[in-house]
Amino acid sequence: MIRSKFLNVIFALLILAVLNSCGFYKRSDVKDNPVNIDERVRKNIQEGRGIRFGKGATRGGDFDFASSNPLWRASIEIFDFVPLTNASYSGGILITDWFSAENKNPESTRDLKITVKFLTNEIRADAVDVTIFEKICKNTNCKTNKIQSKLEKEIKLAILKKAAIMEKEGFQSYYEKEGKNKAVILEKKE
Repeated sequence: MIRSKFLNVIFALLILAVLNSCGFYKRSDVKDNPVNIDERVRKNIQEGRGIRFGKGATRGGDFDFASSNPLWRASIEIFDFVPLTNASYSGGILITDWFSAENKNPESTRDLKITVKFLTNEIRADAVDVTIFEKICKNTNCKTNKIQSKLEKEIKLAILKKAAIMEKEGFQSYYEKEGKNKAVILEKKE
């Protein structure tokens, strides 16, 4: 009986020593930890320590929807003439499929692929990065290159202009004014 109690005490001390060396118990100073419980919980969660049960566990996160971002909406509207292979709002990237104009020479083709990277949600000059790739095929021999052209700057400018207009006028009024009449305007140009 005494032997089992002695073994239990030794075992408990051993567990405490192991847990202490792993950092389970860490001495802290009052000036390092906030006194207010809400601030302390927020700090622990930001540092990845601790678990929050109850009200915080059932609450949803904060989401940014693509329909609320004028840069995203403007880009989608500008590239509505070409199929998209990747449109990831959360990843901040938009990639078109390979596309080309009418080709009169069947032996040689020139296709383009455009990638738009969103670097911020704010409408400013450095918010969007546009990259253009060119694929030239002669017979069955294809070569793909990243190209630098005026088209990159023109696309970037068009996205920024359209996004600024959308933000200024509001999406709903823009849609009512431009979106519904879009097909009619295209028919008049032809």
